[in-house]
Amino acid sequence: MIGLGLRQVQDALNRKANAVQQEFIALSERIDQVVKDLLESRDDERKRLREEQTSLRSTQQELADEINIWRERARAVLRQSGRDGIRAYLNELLELGEDMVKPAIEHALYLLDAPEEELARLQGPLEIQQTPTGRLIERSRTEYDLRGSDQSVRKREAINFANRPGIAQDDEALGEIEAAMNDPDPLVRELAVMTNIQILRFRALRVADLDMAHEAVQHLSRLSYPPVIPVLVEILENPRTGFTAGEEEVVDSDNNRSRMVALLRLVEWHTAEAKTAVYGRKFDLDSHIAKAAERSLELFPGPWSGPLKGTGSLAEGS
Repeated sequence: MIGLGLRQVQDALNRKANAVQQEFIALSERIDQVVKDLLESRDDERKRLREEQTSLRSTQQELADEINIWRERARAVLRQSGRDGIRAYLNELLELGEDMVKPAIEHALYLLDAPEEELARLQGPLEIQQTPTGRLIERSRTEYDLRGSDQSVRKREAINFANRPGIAQDDEALGEIEAAMNDPDPLVRELAVMTNIQILRFRALRVADLDMAHEAVQHLSRLSYPPVIPVLVEILENPRTGFTAGEEEVVDSDNNRSRMVALLRLVEWHTAEAKTAVYGRKFDLDSHIAKAAERSLELFPGPWSGPLKGTGSLAEGS
């Protein structure tokens, strides 16, 4: 039971770190605005803006240090040895006077000294098991590596998760990931977006059921995040066969309809990478794709340097 209490303390400490991180993010946005204002300001305004910038950067560093301190306190909770060590550390935390973590600390101290009969009464029903997706999202809130500045760490974690047996075909897991794409924490959102893309990539390129694969490609085509571009390129460049559900029986088919969706969306993305992929389809074995590629290049002969106007969420998310 005390283990549960300590995990609750750890969760509270990480929530405190997350709250400070939100302040850090808001402050960073303000600093970016000040930098822009400096470029456009007159001489009489520059001194005030520079002073504000210096003050904000100082506060930003203080917040960064505070985030690290709260994260380290959270990690240290489960490193204490013996009841005396746990009690001493919890009392140290209690002396900080932080309202966000105080209730969890007091509860853990109570559990530490509660009699067996009381612990049995408090035990109640067993905890609900957290899903693999839930554990991934929780890790994205608390683990140091997943919260660093290196985006490749989150991408690698997303790929590993999507390739776990059964995950890519689990609609409930996909639903949990999609919900996390709206999380207020930007790093949680980023990992969720990358994981969503990798799960859909798995379905689009590796699942033999081409109806499911096509649905995944359609979903990818609606995403407004640049990391989806190389996945659309991969789909376009990889013709494959599988099966679809006919009126009375399963029939062999190919993924050309999915490749066409990917091609048209790449035209909308209108990046250099997208143009290279479309150019490579001018002589595609599927005549419809070849004609669509050639027509797209005729319509847009110049450099492709960003999303086409009028593509809705694509333009907003890029």
